[in-house]
Amino acid sequence: MDYYSSQITKLIEELSRLPGIGAKSAQRLAFHIINMPQDQVERLANTIVDAKKNVCYCKECCTLTDQELCPICSSEKRDHSTIMVVENTRDLAAYEKTGKYDGVYHVLHGAISPMLGIGPADIRLKELMQRLQGDVKEVIIATNSSLEGETTAMYISKLIKPAGIKVTRIASGVPVGGDLEYIDEVTLLRALEGRVTL
Repeated sequence: MDYYSSQITKLIEELSRLPGIGAKSAQRLAFHIINMPQDQVERLANTIVDAKKNVCYCKECCTLTDQELCPICSSEKRDHSTIMVVENTRDLAAYEKTGKYDGVYHVLHGAISPMLGIGPADIRLKELMQRLQGDVKEVIIATNSSLEGETTAMYISKLIKPAGIKVTRIASGVPVGGDLEYIDEVTLLRALEGRVTL
């Protein structure tokens, strides 16, 4: 039995298709949207449509942007000889928030995962290899510490090393504020291997 009119039910169904939005969250959002002033609802709808129409991949680093080149790639202040390889645009944003990295990025839009049928051809590796034809001194691999991220890092490293370009991997290990007794053995081992001189 339907509790709501077909329009409300349809709105709830569409919202629940978004990642991380369950039935209750979709219902809450639907009622919030219905109770919003008409001009706000139209602005929200237009913003969604405009973003879908105008957002594309940066022709250099493959991040999402509404220009031909993203602000990072078009910046003269960035070090274009250092490329940090990340899995997605959210990872790029996380590193940008630190304010400490002045190189450029390359967004893979995924990681190699044979279990899910994602191979090297399914992520933006070809575009990365084309960029390496330029004046690149270092590639920093900043994929996740998951099995897929590690597989992707090893694959990229094997592809790039013959070109004579320096390849580094971000360190991983004990998080700040972490309690050693609760951290798994693999993380502790990575922390030990990645230790630095004080």
